[in-house]
Amino acid sequence: MSFLSRKRGDLADKGIDPNRVPPGQYLTDRFPVLHAGVTPRVNLDTWDFRVDGLVDEPITWSYDEIRSMPSVTRTVDIHCVTKWSKLDTIWEGVSVAEIMSRVTLRPGVTHVLVSAEHGFTANIPLTDFTAEQNMLAYRYDGVDLEPDHGWPLRLLVPHLYFWKSVKWARGLQFLDHDTPGFWERNGYHMYGDPWREQRYWGD
Repeated sequence: MSFLSRKRGDLADKGIDPNRVPPGQYLTDRFPVLHAGVTPRVNLDTWDFRVDGLVDEPITWSYDEIRSMPSVTRTVDIHCVTKWSKLDTIWEGVSVAEIMSRVTLRPGVTHVLVSAEHGFTANIPLTDFTAEQNMLAYRYDGVDLEPDHGWPLRLLVPHLYFWKSVKWARGLQFLDHDTPGFWERNGYHMYGDPWREQRYWGD
């Protein structure tokens, strides 16, 4: 029996509904750290978050302005493209719905390109970006995010593979077309649905 088959077979014994775990995934209690390059050093005095593209007016917020917005807490399952899943993770931040209430889109927007430190980007369809559970998170499990996990701000889009939950987020660009982000240009799937195992090109 393979490692993944054995792990999935253990779920019911632990009282976990196997349907919560996408195919090809195994559960972990840890929170693995995975990213390219070094963890950025962030100066909150100069840090900002910019919203632009097909919007009536571009907006720039400071970190204090984002932290002053109404906050939400969500408990969600997350699934990494490297095959680990973690259940019942607790995040706090500003909901995407709150962000969208402050942005006026122009007609024809279909996608969002999320930008981050070091030039990292990820593409997300607008309908997925605006899903109810999504947020710009600054706290995890009751404490501020660790730098390795995306401090000071991380996008959370739990229904897609976790690379779409961009670490060290710095902005949103609203577009009328799809365009690959950093990982998508380097072989990752343009959409990234864990339930269909859309990990890489051709999946």
